[in-house]
Amino acid sequence: METAGERVKKLRKEAGLTQAELAKRIGVKAPAVTQWETGKTSLSGENLLKVAKVLNVSPDYILHGGKDGRSNISSGPEIKGRYPLISWVAAGAWCDITEIHPADAVLYPCPVSCSDRTFVLRVQGISMEPLFRDGDLIFIDPAADVRHGSYVVARLDDHNEATFKKLIIEGGQKYLKPVNPNWPEQIIAINGNCTIVGPVVFSGRVF
Repeated sequence: METAGERVKKLRKEAGLTQAELAKRIGVKAPAVTQWETGKTSLSGENLLKVAKVLNVSPDYILHGGKDGRSNISSGPEIKGRYPLISWVAAGAWCDITEIHPADAVLYPCPVSCSDRTFVLRVQGISMEPLFRDGDLIFIDPAADVRHGSYVVARLDDHNEATFKKLIIEGGQKYLKPVNPNWPEQIIAINGNCTIVGPVVFSGRVF
């Protein structure tokens, strides 16, 4: 019968870790890992929890084995900042806004690095399906680079409204294009009546 120590050794090797590397990750000295794997000492308490987390299995699996004890949930990404959810009307005038973070705005976490000018919009409509669905959250960073193929929010200067489209650059000319192939207006030429507010740097879905 496979022992707890043998399971730790097998899992450690599958993870490509040496005993020293595993020890470093959980904050113990390498001989402690050797003793666990050989059965000289029992793995328990906080160390058991730490080893299980590093090896991506449940503590119960290490102790008792059985069916696949691997977890299908990994740690979430590091939050880089929180940014305000604003209205599409405000997005249209964003380049003119001095106060970047409205005091009463709901702030949403973002796992990518953004400038402090970043804001959040909730997608409306189906022009960007299937990549972006109605209700999705998109993070727009006006300080980020905009290039061909970027998903951007643009301000229609004549109406001070904002729209969300894919940016196409061909032959020095810029166009806005929906992702949905069934959307009636497939190409919008940018001919001086439109200002790119910023590209999408991250998107998320709220269930």
